[in-house]
Amino acid sequence: MSETEYYNVADIFGENVFNDAVMRERLPKKTYQKLREVIENGRELDLETADVVAHEMKEWAIEKGATHYTHWFQPLTGVTAEKHDSFITAPMPNGKVLMSFSGKELIKGEPDASSFPSGGLRATFEARGYTAWDCTSPAFVRQDAAGATLCIPTAFCSYTGEALDQKTPLLRSMEAINVQALRLLKLFGNTTSKKVTPSVGPEQEYFIVDRKKYLQRKDLIFTGRTLFGAMPPKGQEMDDHYFGSIRERIAAYMRDVNKELWKLGVSAKTQHNEVAPAQHELAPIYAEANIAVDHNQLVMETLKKVAGRHGLQCLLHEKPFAGVNGSGKHNNWSITTDDGINLLDPGKTPHENVQFLLVLTCVLKAVDIHADLLRESAADVGNDHRLGANEAPPAIISVYLGEQLQDVMAQLINTGAATHSLKGSILETGVKTLPDFMKDATDRNRTSPFAFTGNKFEFRMVGSQDSIAQPNVVLNTIVAEAFAEACDILEKADDFNTAVHDLIKQYATEHQRIVFNGNGYSDEWVEGEAVRRGLPNIKSMVDAIPALNTEKAVALFEKFGVFTKAELDSRVEIEYETYAKEINIEAKAMIDIASKQIIPAVIKYTTALANSVNAIKAACADADISVQTELLNETSDLLSETKLALAKLVDVTEQGSSMEEGREQAVYYRDVVKNAMDALRAPVDKLEMIVDKDMWPMPSYGDLIFEV
Repeated sequence: MSETEYYNVADIFGENVFNDAVMRERLPKKTYQKLREVIENGRELDLETADVVAHEMKEWAIEKGATHYTHWFQPLTGVTAEKHDSFITAPMPNGKVLMSFSGKELIKGEPDASSFPSGGLRATFEARGYTAWDCTSPAFVRQDAAGATLCIPTAFCSYTGEALDQKTPLLRSMEAINVQALRLLKLFGNTTSKKVTPSVGPEQEYFIVDRKKYLQRKDLIFTGRTLFGAMPPKGQEMDDHYFGSIRERIAAYMRDVNKELWKLGVSAKTQHNEVAPAQHELAPIYAEANIAVDHNQLVMETLKKVAGRHGLQCLLHEKPFAGVNGSGKHNNWSITTDDGINLLDPGKTPHENVQFLLVLTCVLKAVDIHADLLRESAADVGNDHRLGANEAPPAIISVYLGEQLQDVMAQLINTGAATHSLKGSILETGVKTLPDFMKDATDRNRTSPFAFTGNKFEFRMVGSQDSIAQPNVVLNTIVAEAFAEACDILEKADDFNTAVHDLIKQYATEHQRIVFNGNGYSDEWVEGEAVRRGLPNIKSMVDAIPALNTEKAVALFEKFGVFTKAELDSRVEIEYETYAKEINIEAKAMIDIASKQIIPAVIKYTTALANSVNAIKAACADADISVQTELLNETSDLLSETKLALAKLVDVTEQGSSMEEGREQAVYYRDVVKNAMDALRAPVDKLEMIVDKDMWPMPSYGDLIFEV
């Protein structure tokens, strides 16, 4: 993008999306109405209608320069996948080709499923898998160096129907909460709302480094994080990067990212510097959950793609640098009706809003009962470096309600009725030229993993490189269960008003242990109060995984048709394998770097130092070489420690690789291999502070995070 290029956001927003406006304009009225019925009411799309939609979608895409189409899906790899097919048909007798795209091709694709993670649902030799068009998420044209491609968001399942992706269970969970929320609304006399949809706004944190420096770090290339690295003299302690002025090179990159996203209909709204040097954040406006999931994948792909054009590299790992804050992804979740009612909006007098109080206490119940599942939904290898490390929420699930709702809950628990709500007050700045204004009745708590923030819940545990599908599947399903159980009681009540007040008090009382407004980082909470309350503290991904297929979890997900037991068992197997494989890659990368780069560099340095000592001795026998000798001895000792630690890591990694895949192997990698990695890193990081910078084989932390 040139420095002088200007554009109107309104003119380009969604220009590469086959959205409702495009469909309304291009499709015959009857076809458009049928498609809208499918999107809004979940009906099956007939092939005749699909053929018309496919033809117009193809024509529109060709006008955008597209030559190929792809079913764009989200397998259990954490990233997206696609297989491209051109629009051309078999050549005609005159040697020309036609461009065609049928309804059958739009609705169903058949990518090879054999090499995607299946957790035993598919044998390697069983290759057939299907992609099915998710017509609730609009198709789009992606333009890049490869040209233009029509991307069709799809679900992905096996030949026998099991979900092999992130999208399918998400759509199932959205239907579950829709059905149960409509039941609840009907009890309160709402007969106008026809659909309830979870809405999500995920905040995306990321690091940006210079690409040339990145390419000199094999650890970043292979694993996404630095496996070695001494802290520079300055880190984030001055807080001068946080919300600071955005550097021109980064601002130019952000401008390019925004333009790409806006053209794809992603409503990128907020951008700023985050707390760690070289760390930034991008946040969109809310969207329906499945669209938000698709958009977040586009955000991550665009951040990485555009970085290359600017000579930069985007790092999405949760902890690319030890010693500075890592990156998360705050999942802002709410539930809204098709006619604009936010079920999590307390209104001006929350104590009088009985429907809101029931919804709120149902959420508290859901989070309390299924805290283990919610914790598991944010579990990944990189996130283990963040959670509980005083830079992200603790690994203990708790809910922050704020002073206003906490007071309402206390009234309900203590007296059975809430008679008032705390009000916001005038904030007086003490400066005459600044206006006084109303402050909110509640502050925010950045240490809470699950915080109520006005009219939504912010689940702050999710890792920066993770799909947001899994946490939203869990949130949708556990809240659907709580709604269903409340409705089962209230639908049988003789006196609804009495029954609903009693139920709100019951839920508030039984699940008050999950509510915590204090400092989630404090030892008093983690080691004292949370333990007293009996809240689980699940510290690692390996310990979180079993929550997926407990009897409680299987009953929950099967009741609402979100997962079968076989699908849950498969995901457990995949996650254990993923953990072991990622740590194995990190260990092998450390072995490679230490063997081929670090040890040779240190030997070169010690040889040069020893030659210098000998040269000084030869020139002047009485010269004081105590400093050089001490430095040589210290470096040699650390080199010896490095060699021993390297040998140990090689040994334990080989043992881990030979183990059968599963929980035992994952535990071994966490407890044995990871400790051996830490033991190798310790002397190497000390050596980095001694060895001549010109001889050190890779850019330092300071080079990476301050020289962008």
